[in-house]
Amino acid sequence: MEQLTTKENTDHLVEAFMEVRTYTEFLCNPLQVEDYIPQPVHFASPPKWHIAHTSWFFEELLLKRFLPDYTEFHPEFSFLFNSYYNALGNRIMRENRGSITRPTVEQVFSYRTHINESVQEFIKGPHFTNEAKDILILGLNHEQQHQELLLTDLKHTFGHNPIFPIYKPGYFPTETTNKEKGFATIKEGIYNIGFEGDGFCYDNELGRHKQYIHSFSVSKALVTNGEFLSFMEDGGYLKAELWHDEGWSWVQKETIRSPLYWHKIEGQWMYYTLGGLKKVNKNAILSHISFYEAFAFAEWSGKRLLTEAEWEVASDQFNWGTRWEWTNSAYLPYPGFQKEEGAIGEYNGKFMVNQMVLRGASVGTSPGHSRKTYRNFFHPHHRWQFTGIRLAENKEYE
Repeated sequence: MEQLTTKENTDHLVEAFMEVRTYTEFLCNPLQVEDYIPQPVHFASPPKWHIAHTSWFFEELLLKRFLPDYTEFHPEFSFLFNSYYNALGNRIMRENRGSITRPTVEQVFSYRTHINESVQEFIKGPHFTNEAKDILILGLNHEQQHQELLLTDLKHTFGHNPIFPIYKPGYFPTETTNKEKGFATIKEGIYNIGFEGDGFCYDNELGRHKQYIHSFSVSKALVTNGEFLSFMEDGGYLKAELWHDEGWSWVQKETIRSPLYWHKIEGQWMYYTLGGLKKVNKNAILSHISFYEAFAFAEWSGKRLLTEAEWEVASDQFNWGTRWEWTNSAYLPYPGFQKEEGAIGEYNGKFMVNQMVLRGASVGTSPGHSRKTYRNFFHPHHRWQFTGIRLAENKEYE
């Protein structure tokens, strides 16, 4: 394996590593120790688990693999903080992450400091190869994903606390508004889809391929709270004809009548934000919406959702990055997709079933962690991420 020997390379990587690691801790600055542990739902993890798991990733996939004399920080941490990597051994059940009262928050931060110091030394040492560099960069992008998850998971915990605690005063990231209006038209043709060029991407973006697309128009603006409120007031949640059968079952079973975090209080729609409870801003861009709701709203509007290929082709025609945008595409492999061997191969490939693709980025996405080929994916009923809706409509075939 080829070694990296130039100081310029290693200094840059150390700087990038510490920038990402420091940002995770910055997100934790407003927290009290009690905030680090609760896990009210199985799909959202507590902050303590996020900060430990992102350290575990570097220890398990980098330090233990490439350093022959490395001694793991604690023999039980691999069991506690593994997420879904079957190749790396047994792990605690996902829904039990909030039951890990020990190790303490202080001990987890000591673990994090140990990993920071060990990785920096490793990067500068003789065992750091190009293969290790690739895993380091994957680990940094992995941690950036968890930075957004830390925010959205914490919002779910705070948003279901009856006193609606404030994460940070004056912090209202979902109060963003549209900067554009109108529609852009995309001509039919054969387009290249997928990542190309230098820089990082996930394996699910590779396999650049051609795809034929019919003419369509796409809204430059995302759906706003006020527009979705009109859907609600018109009985959108009560009209079965607007919904997929599975979505209609979800609405009925869960008694869904509004987006996540919305509350009708004394006749006024309010919603929880990370800055506390406030009146719904009708001009702000809609957030925390499921695929089922996005599809039903599009049906009610007489329009439709984009496919992920259409989104990628059209993305230069509008501003994106404030909401993860639901597409009408199932999360499936691109032509020629190959999973890597071992644990790294579990990162994306095994999730390519029963999930829908979201494109873009959001107000919670970490700096430098977005590109137009990025394929995010979630089950269609989930809505605790910063998700939104962009509408499209068909044009006459040319």
